[in-house]
Amino acid sequence: MNIDQPADKSLDTTTAATPAASDAPEAGRRGFLKTAGAAGVATTGIMGFPFVHAQEKLVLRYLGTAVNQDKAIAEKFEADTGIKIQYVAVTTDDVTKRAVTAPNSFDLIDTEYFSLKKIIPTGNLLGIDTKRIKNADKITTLFTKGEVAGKKVGDQGTAPKKVMYLEKADSKTFAKDPTRFMTLIPTVYNADTLGIRPDLIKRPIDSWKELLNPEFKGKAAILNIPSIGIMDAAMVVEAMGIYKYPDKGNMTKAEIDLTIKTLIEAKKAGQFRSLWKDFNESVNLMASGEVVIQSMWSPAVTAVRTKGIACTFQPLKEGYRAWAAGFGVPKTVTGKKADAAYEFINWFLDGWAGAYLNRQGYYSAVLDTAKAKMEGYEWAYWMEGKAASQDIKSPNGDLLAKAGSIRDGGSYEARMGGIACWNAIMDENVYMVQKWNEFVAA
Repeated sequence: MNIDQPADKSLDTTTAATPAASDAPEAGRRGFLKTAGAAGVATTGIMGFPFVHAQEKLVLRYLGTAVNQDKAIAEKFEADTGIKIQYVAVTTDDVTKRAVTAPNSFDLIDTEYFSLKKIIPTGNLLGIDTKRIKNADKITTLFTKGEVAGKKVGDQGTAPKKVMYLEKADSKTFAKDPTRFMTLIPTVYNADTLGIRPDLIKRPIDSWKELLNPEFKGKAAILNIPSIGIMDAAMVVEAMGIYKYPDKGNMTKAEIDLTIKTLIEAKKAGQFRSLWKDFNESVNLMASGEVVIQSMWSPAVTAVRTKGIACTFQPLKEGYRAWAAGFGVPKTVTGKKADAAYEFINWFLDGWAGAYLNRQGYYSAVLDTAKAKMEGYEWAYWMEGKAASQDIKSPNGDLLAKAGSIRDGGSYEARMGGIACWNAIMDENVYMVQKWNEFVAA
């Protein structure tokens, strides 16, 4: 996912009962409305779900991309709390623009961590008070410490730990150490790699450099979203031994030039069948066999598989490019609306939504609560890297993997512990986009 990313990366981009959809994430418990009495709301305490009987139903305008704005999540939350979610779906770039220019146009934002370098200096997002988040202390250490199972992961680019905390609720700069106030409460995240058609390639693939291997001339594709595509390209450049970047997520102009030069040479040699922007386009390219190796998102691989076609989300020895999103609350939201926003975040971390997203191939922020909402065989397949003891199905009931299958990349620890870099916006972003456009036009 990234700032120019189109708004349809997931398997289910159904809108809720109101406008559009976004890149939503997990679920949380409840720490509900202190103003409940005045609002005509009866609560059953922090351990139970509140029931809203106010004369006017609370509506939360949820700004994000369509990736995780899921009809089922909105419906379940409303059934549990009486609060309605109104999805406002725009591109990732527009999520950032609205956060910067129109903070009163939404009540809850679902945005990627790399966008915070643009948003936080405006003062438009308040730090989230973790004392009001029931499961704050259970949020995975990948976010709070940059660790998986006690081991540090790659932090090139905008690793969440770099932008996770604020000194005070209204700070416009990031805190270097953990504090009470989080910029975003993580929702959903994953590690991206290359997708391949193993039935057509018919040999092992273990390196990013294969994307530019002339063997796949005319049958390779790369993601045409500059800030993500160039990082995939950098993974290839490093794997080919051409250059080692100090930080793939923040290149100098000379490094950008080198990366784009490599891509242009490959393009002129006929390497790429397509430069794709759309989720469905990536699925169709792979399913048709026009492309056998490409930048790909995990749910797109799953979508190909549901057609009965072999497709692998291929682990590579150089590691993964990771992304992560989270919920934020604008400074313009106060009173009952603010309480409702916290209620949704707590509900999201409570397990139901986390389990729902885990079943789509994403990862949830609080693993324990999601595990409690999943069947043992599901957790073993999705999170432990074990062979499926029975068929694995999507939240919609589609067959994703047959009994005996093992998830690509294995366990949570193996995948998220194998991160090389994170999605980012470079200091030289304007120059990078200009050079990327030269590659597209070449």
